[in-house]
Order: sequence, then C-alpha cells, then structure tokens
Amino acid sequence: RGLGSSARRPGEDSWLKSLFVRKVDPRKDAHSNLLAKRETSSLYKLQFHNVKPECLDAYNKLCQEVLPKIHEEKHYPCALVGTWNTWYGEQDQAVHLWRYEGGYPALNEVMSKLRQNKEFTEFRKERGNMLLSRKNQLLLEFSFWNEPIPRDGPNIYELRSYQLRPGTMIEWGNYWARAIRFRQDSNEAVGGFFSQIGQLYMVHHLWAYKDLQTREDIRNAAWHKPGWDELVYYTVPLIQEMESRIMIPLKISPLQ
Repeated sequence: RGLGSSARRPGEDSWLKSLFVRKVDPRKDAHSNLLAKRETSSLYKLQFHNVKPECLDAYNKLCQEVLPKIHEEKHYPCALVGTWNTWYGEQDQAVHLWRYEGGYPALNEVMSKLRQNKEFTEFRKERGNMLLSRKNQLLLEFSFWNEPIPRDGPNIYELRSYQLRPGTMIEWGNYWARAIRFRQDSNEAVGGFFSQIGQLYMVHHLWAYKDLQTREDIRNAAWHKPGWDELVYYTVPLIQEMESRIMIPLKISPLQ
C-alpha cells in the first residue's frame, strides 16, 4: 500500500511527467521571420511540371516564347530566376523558379494581370494539353544563403530537396547557417529556400557546377574541412526524405 499512488509526495507526478514531455523553447516570432531575409520581402514560387514525353520539345519551345515576355514586362513585379529540364531524377520534367518582389501583394498583382492577358491564357491552355501533372510551392529565402542572381554558363544545376521532420526548421537553419560557409569557396551555392505554402517543412538547396565530375570533386573536398562532418551528423536526423535533381537550364534561363 505504501507504494500506491496515494502515498506519492506532492509534485512527484509532475516530475515523472517531465521525463516524457519534450520541452519547447518559447518563440516570440514566426519561424519564417526568424529564418528569412529581413532586408528583402521577396517571395519565390517553385513549379514542377511533369510533361508528356512526346511533348517535351514543344513544351520547351512554348515556354521559351512566352516566359521571357512575363519576365521582361516592367508592369509585372516578378522575375524568372531559372528554368530547367531535369536531367537526372524525374524524367520529362520542367522546373521553374520565379521571384515576386514585394511578397504576397506582388504575387496577387501578377496573377490578376495574367488572368487578363489573352496570350498567357492561350499559353496555359496549350501548355495544359502537354502536362501529366504539376505542382508548386511558395518559398522564402534563408537569410544566410546567397542571393540567386543570374550567372553565365555552361553549368549543370542540382536541386536538393529535403522533407524535414515537423518542428525542426529552426534547428536546421541554425546548423546550415554554419554549414554554408564550407560550400562557398567554389561559388557553387546558388540559393536556399524553405516552403511557406504547398508541401510544408520542405527545404530546397540550389547548386551550380561545371559538370558532374566537378560536383563530385567539390562535395568530396567538403569532407576534408574540419567541422563539416559534425554538421552533417547533426542535420541528417532532422530529415524524413531527401531528393536530388540534376537539371539543365533552358536557353532563356537567367541561371546558365
């Protein structure tokens, strides 16, 4: 009887519960405000289009005719950051990255204007007949990553996508704020983003390399830098899934 619950001292139950309850540090701001660039208010849209295999050439030709008109139109507060075909990864896939300078109001303005654009309406209709599926995400930039700016080629691009465990985005950001310094010597770091709408707790790292062998050499060299292995060790448990795409830029892509 002396071991029964009635004999427990005051506070014993709460002490036992504390062993099994994970403590969370209180936050006084949204994760997006803690991780994103404060000096800019840009919003990014990442589009994945899976194209019918027999239509890929026609799809690329159509995009190269229409997308630059949106990118160059001064009345649209948006810019085409990059556009690619996936080389290794999902086949017959197109990937587009757009920047909306001014955040959600800019996105709404562009979408409203495009709905009134007869050429774009026809473009979407024709493009739709070529697609098997499509999805998009709205992203913000990590504050510690490079700004994705146009670059000369030829380059191949790697988009590494990480599905993180819910609740680990701040931890990921803290580690990569240090890790990115190991990967900037060869100017391969293009941009780093995290999702706001669409599939959540998604992180995308965009890298540029001269070719696949250069990619291999640069990645291997990182392991010889003191501290890189430790950062990888601590970030891997935060990941649920990860994917790598090797992509080739279209002729109209500002990232070549």
